[in-house]
Amino acid sequence: MAMQPDYEFERRIASRLLDVLIRAAFIGVMAALCYVVFAPFLTLMVWALILAVTLYPLHRSIARKIGGRQGLAATIVVVIGGLLIVTPAALLMNSFGSSIYDFVRAVQNNTLVIPAPPEGVEEWPVVGKKLHGVWSKAHSDMPGLVESLQPKIGELARKALAIVASVGVGLLQFMASFIVAGILMAYGEAGARGSRSIFGRIAGSERGESFAKLSTATIRAVAQGVIGIAFVQATLVGLALLVAHVPWAGVLAVITLVLSVAQVPALIVIVPAIVYIWSSGNYGNGAAIAYTILLLVSGMADNILKPLMLGRGVDAPMPVVLLGALGGMATGGILGMFVGATILALGYQIFMSWVATNPDSIAADPPSATATPSSLR
Repeated sequence: MAMQPDYEFERRIASRLLDVLIRAAFIGVMAALCYVVFAPFLTLMVWALILAVTLYPLHRSIARKIGGRQGLAATIVVVIGGLLIVTPAALLMNSFGSSIYDFVRAVQNNTLVIPAPPEGVEEWPVVGKKLHGVWSKAHSDMPGLVESLQPKIGELARKALAIVASVGVGLLQFMASFIVAGILMAYGEAGARGSRSIFGRIAGSERGESFAKLSTATIRAVAQGVIGIAFVQATLVGLALLVAHVPWAGVLAVITLVLSVAQVPALIVIVPAIVYIWSSGNYGNGAAIAYTILLLVSGMADNILKPLMLGRGVDAPMPVVLLGALGGMATGGILGMFVGATILALGYQIFMSWVATNPDSIAADPPSATATPSSLR
């Protein structure tokens, strides 16, 4: 005897499925609307959160010394950060924007002067002849070269001026991020409980605590041991270049920042600057010697900073950090560079920790399952 279809059961299943789909659609629409509203502040808020996590131990230490006043401790941290970090960064970013603006205006007004190419450039392999030809034309007929490269030059000029315009926004974001970080640190205990609850909800009560600790350790390790060293190195080099009146100091500081993130010595920037000081004829011997020493000391500052700030337990490979920094800078400017490096390293660490705690591996090999990932030790 054939079974009769249970229409009532099918109706209940269809009704329940429709109810779930409507709820999912409503949640999706709400999430999308919240993202649209929050998107302009996303980079700033993420960087403020990274700063808050990184500086929270300092905030707690200050709070203990002033009787547990969290708000006052956060204010002190923000003021110190403004004096030691935001002010030098503002000077260098202003120099960066001014250098690009002056260069674009000089090209547009045909006032840019290019020196003749040095002897031997034409003999360089592969690119020597072409580079010598373009360089010679730029030296002898800059307006003609600019005209021959249109409309590429016009497009590059518009992009360069857009970068200059974004410098001011970047400075405001940089300062605002410290203020927001101060507010987050003032409510640090509640924030820590909330983050543990979120990780527990996502990964379960057992693994949530481990993921929360891993996230905190990774953020501090990257912010202090990689981005922190690179930022301090670039700031010292940039300030030394400003003091020595070397042209394009802000641009050279940004180049130093990228090189330092990639663990490339800052001497690549320092040596050409020293050559300029001695060959330009604008400096006396005493000033040239003093500026040379200043640049060399600032360029080798990472040799002191690395032993102090590295070794924080982060296992993210350097290519991951570098790709995050470059991708972040491409999408969010200088601030995005810091955020990108930290977020990509954090994502890598969480993913590898998730892979290392595979339940199937635990069932197949109980002794190895109890080993703690190196990033959590």
